[in-house]
Amino acid sequence: MKTKILKILLFGVITTLTAQEKKETIGSVERISPEMDIYVPKGSEVEILARGFGWSEGPVWVDQLNAVLFSDVRNNKAYRWDDKNGLSVFLDPSGFTGIVPANKKAGSNGLTLNSKNELVLAMHGDRRIAKLKSWDEKTFETIVNRYEGNLFSSPNDLVYAKNGDLYFTDPPYGLKGFNNDELKELPYNGVYKLSNSGILSLIIDDLSIPNGIAISNDQKTLYVNISDRKDMKIMAYDITSKGVTNGRVFFDGNELAKKDNGSFDGLKIHPSGTIFTTGPGGVLVIKPDGTHLGTIRTEKSSANCAFDSSFKYLYMTSHMYLTRIRL
Repeated sequence: MKTKILKILLFGVITTLTAQEKKETIGSVERISPEMDIYVPKGSEVEILARGFGWSEGPVWVDQLNAVLFSDVRNNKAYRWDDKNGLSVFLDPSGFTGIVPANKKAGSNGLTLNSKNELVLAMHGDRRIAKLKSWDEKTFETIVNRYEGNLFSSPNDLVYAKNGDLYFTDPPYGLKGFNNDELKELPYNGVYKLSNSGILSLIIDDLSIPNGIAISNDQKTLYVNISDRKDMKIMAYDITSKGVTNGRVFFDGNELAKKDNGSFDGLKIHPSGTIFTTGPGGVLVIKPDGTHLGTIRTEKSSANCAFDSSFKYLYMTSHMYLTRIRL
């Protein structure tokens, strides 16, 4: 029988493990409600797939590649991982190419696919939303990089509505001086909508640090994670033809933040409507009514997560790790 080889990045060096060796795991699953078992069955473990990254982020599953892609923000790269071939560099650079002033030279952050299955990236260092021209041609095409003539700070996360509208957040994480950086051109940390027809609008301008963003399955609710350590929460908004309205706190995480590391960063919506969001302690599983069912405790601060297309696994980017858990 042939021995399957898995590649793992270990402290910046790719090494190999045979599939016959015991998989390495980390963390645990906290079950606050018995309903947690519906999503994460008992016995499921957090499996380490790769390690050695500066800050792993923005995973997205790509059927065309049968692989998960994710960003290493601090090292300006994006990686590919799949069961057959393990880990490989997919983009270098991934977020900073030097086309605009930037003093941090950060890589890509959030990744998603548009309706044509093209890869769309929140490029921190280039301060733009761009798409990969093709899976073979590793060059980028700008989708949007300015609002009212001013460069974005560092687009962070993004999501497409079913009608083709693109929603994204623009906190200052990609700027060395954060809110006080001399290169910051916009006075707020905004949430934007780029309509399918190409009209860009600022839809939220009063959040301290907007981060992860997602849309409910019925397309009626926009969720925005706030990664401000002084006010950890998830906001919800009603989506209208003109933007959003009725902003309210969907989940308050300030008590959890007192005892656990991690921020409300990336989030994804399960077919049931249940929210899987990074936050204090790891990845929280929260029902649409705000009930916290449990937490996939990743030990390290987790930045984002993504389902595969069959919803068999949840992939998680946790600081220096890429991990997954069976659902």
